[in-house]
Amino acid sequence: MSSAVFSTSAAQGRPFVFDSEIRDEVCPQPSGAELFGEARPPRRVVSTISNAALKDARLAEVTPASRLAARMAPEMVPSGIAEMDALTGGLPRGCLTEICGSASSGRSTLLLAALAAATRRGEFCAFVDASDALDPQSVAAAGIELDRLLWVRCGGNSQQVEPRLEQLMRVADLLLEGGGFGMIALDLGDIPPQNARRIPLATWFRFRRAVEYTPTVLLTIERQSIAGSCSSLLIKLGSLKLGSSELSMSNSQYPAPTHAQLLTKVQVTAELVRSRMDRKPVRSAEITFASRTAWAAG
Repeated sequence: MSSAVFSTSAAQGRPFVFDSEIRDEVCPQPSGAELFGEARPPRRVVSTISNAALKDARLAEVTPASRLAARMAPEMVPSGIAEMDALTGGLPRGCLTEICGSASSGRSTLLLAALAAATRRGEFCAFVDASDALDPQSVAAAGIELDRLLWVRCGGNSQQVEPRLEQLMRVADLLLEGGGFGMIALDLGDIPPQNARRIPLATWFRFRRAVEYTPTVLLTIERQSIAGSCSSLLIKLGSLKLGSSELSMSNSQYPAPTHAQLLTKVQVTAELVRSRMDRKPVRSAEITFASRTAWAAG
């Protein structure tokens, strides 16, 4: 006959019974089964390991946070604007970057410069336009290689915001899943902030995980930050002053109106609000650069 011995833990009051290998006894007493040549079943012995010992053994296998290897910093690529690169170090690959600001704050200038720099590196880029607001002439004037740019227009005939947002999110999922793009830009600049904030935070988290460990730069253009902690880099833009010149109509028989002016350039201020490139918190810093219209004289 086999025997089972139970031991109760003083801490939890639960019995522990473990099967172990057969141990030879000093003077084993033959049982009836052994006398008739039957196999002897394995004995069940009691383990005296306490819960505290088991916990200590498990903790010993856990690597302390102080010994964890530091995560490699992402590769930074030029944004196309030297002043911006001096502030942020460039745009990080495998990360989500937010560029926010009001109208005429330089959002499109930074976006087109980044796309131009990426296509000049020989990379293919995707631009998802939620409001169908991209101007092809501005794209060509910025130096973007059009044969390396995929332009997705989400506006269509719908004047409602929600269908356009749904299209943008669906297209972004497909582009991130397919891969192969050096830069994917999501233009939400003309979407009201109250509508853009309806995008669930889980969606931005999914985008961040999808682009992680890939060579893709994921950009979002918006009025206000909406991705929260999912973005690794947050840049806030604003305009300081506008430069203009009087319209010349000397060749016309009609006099030029006194209020007619041509916008030639805009002074843009950029503030680095968040950067997760380093372990240390980033202090707020600002730069200023000029954006000049393509048709402005010299």
